[in-house]
Amino acid sequence: MSGNIPQDLKYTKEHEWARITGKTVVVGVTAHAQEALGDVVYVELPKLGVQLVEGKQFGVIESTKAVSDLYAPISGTVVKVNDELTGNPSIINTDPYGAGWIVEVEPLDAEQVGKLLDAAAYEPLTK
Repeated sequence: MSGNIPQDLKYTKEHEWARITGKTVVVGVTAHAQEALGDVVYVELPKLGVQLVEGKQFGVIESTKAVSDLYAPISGTVVKVNDELTGNPSIINTDPYGAGWIVEVEPLDAEQVGKLLDAAAYEPLTK
């Protein structure tokens, strides 16, 4: 799975990805992150309407090996959470860039997304 870094996404050094979808940004963890974690068994999701702050923790992802914080790639308001993860967190392992998304955020400042890493800049962090 390594080396499978979608070109159309933006990334953080903490291994979150961001996909711009119109006026919102969908956020998840990268394939590299889920591989490092192993089998995901729990995801703590923020509540709707919560204000995320760029670079600050907004949730927790737990696997059979470790517990890791989730960090907001941008500041904004949570407008959707992936409730599917509550009953089936392993979706993150099988489809981290699709069905395994975590939250959808309405950005405070759309310019923040442009400051995230592109696929070429993110790839060295997966080595």
